[in-house]
Amino acid sequence: MMLQGPVSATRQGRVRGRPAPTPPVVAFLGIPYASAARFGAPVAADPWEGVRSALSYGPTAPQAPYPPPLDALLPQHTVPGGPGESCLNLNVWTPAPDPEARLPVMVWVHGGAFANGSGSLPAYDGATFARDGVVCVTINYRLGVEGFLHLDGVPDNRGLLDQIAALEWVRENIASFGGDPDRVTLFGQSAGAMSIGVLLAMERARGLFHGAILQSGAAHHFLRPASARLITARLARKLSVPPTADAFAAVPQARLLSAQSELRAEIGARPDPALWGEAALNMMPFEPVLTELPLPGPGHGVRLLAGSNREEYRLFLVPTGRLDALPEAKLRATATAYGLDPGRAPDVYRAARPGAGPGEVFDALATDWFYRIPAIRLAEAVPGSYLYEFAWRSPRHGGLLGACHGAELGFVFDRPGHPAYAPMLGDRPPAHLAEAMHRAWVAFARTGDPGWEPYDRDTRTTMVFGGGPGTVSAPVRDPRARERELWDGLR
Repeated sequence: MMLQGPVSATRQGRVRGRPAPTPPVVAFLGIPYASAARFGAPVAADPWEGVRSALSYGPTAPQAPYPPPLDALLPQHTVPGGPGESCLNLNVWTPAPDPEARLPVMVWVHGGAFANGSGSLPAYDGATFARDGVVCVTINYRLGVEGFLHLDGVPDNRGLLDQIAALEWVRENIASFGGDPDRVTLFGQSAGAMSIGVLLAMERARGLFHGAILQSGAAHHFLRPASARLITARLARKLSVPPTADAFAAVPQARLLSAQSELRAEIGARPDPALWGEAALNMMPFEPVLTELPLPGPGHGVRLLAGSNREEYRLFLVPTGRLDALPEAKLRATATAYGLDPGRAPDVYRAARPGAGPGEVFDALATDWFYRIPAIRLAEAVPGSYLYEFAWRSPRHGGLLGACHGAELGFVFDRPGHPAYAPMLGDRPPAHLAEAMHRAWVAFARTGDPGWEPYDRDTRTTMVFGGGPGTVSAPVRDPRARERELWDGLR
């Protein structure tokens, strides 16, 4: 029989949680933080009477599954709550649901290319953070067409507005769960980190969080309005509807999700800027819509920790067989598209990788363009920021998967042995590396200092997790400087 869980108060009403398997942690699941009309801005959730059960996950954003072979590697969206329109809910794990506790708070923003993912995945269970004295919150927000498609007459960036609404809920309610609303650290990966990169520059988000950890994503991935309109028009033609909110709202959900998947496949097959605008380079049709790069200024008041994985793009090259099949012409065309010298840049990358084929060099080039350089630019823009690189190499796919996109997640959550991570990390990922990385994240949330020197243009100190013999982690000054210098003035 389940033990009777404690009750905490929110502005909307009281909620009852449940004891987590790791005492004294308590989980409050599926709490609504907002509601929204179709394609509308979020508003505060309706109040309720009595005590609301928060014992199980709520609905998550409707989404199509990841395409194969990625579906076998990435944590999937299927959770007990299932998909549903009332997906604006969140989960809280706390070691002390006491208003006097004033513990640091960490709010997780999941990734998934702005079209997949959920804060309610078992892989993102926040009990390990609560075990270590942090109130952990994971959120769900609208995805794909619902959250990010540009449509005239309705707000852009609805998924980001959802994230802001969740942070407003945290500010108003987290003290009841033992958290300190003045010590909130936002952390996220991939599209979640890219979201945070935009939130850092949004006036509406100012003051809602005080620290930010950006994993494999920063401020560089967004669509300008002209590109967003191209994508909307193409999706409307595919569905044979006008490019309006009312027309999209009338399309059955299953057909809408199918069309989203088709659109993403089309970009990958034909990445023509004339068809897709900025999305032709990163092949993500659903992104924040902005007019300019949202790099924050030094006075925004949020402390930053940012970084990337050493071989991010192998996730998209190795399982598909493209790593060994990619031709030299594709490598040089990509260098050109990124603004690099197609004769010089591949040679600079090869110098540090003797014998590397075009696919391996392409991985290094795309990893830098997509993930590493944006993290560096963010650290350069905000003095006192910290930078990291995750370098532990997965044994999967004969060791070729390497330190790929998403490989750090199990270590950040200190759950590398969880079955959800096994397809990517293997059966025996190093527990001491998870302890080191998780400890750094918790320390940053508590004190603003993860345990190494801040990044600056003179030393460019970067903590490299798991890159040394025996998977030792250590700070390195200006790793791969020649490759970094290629991007000066370009990205």
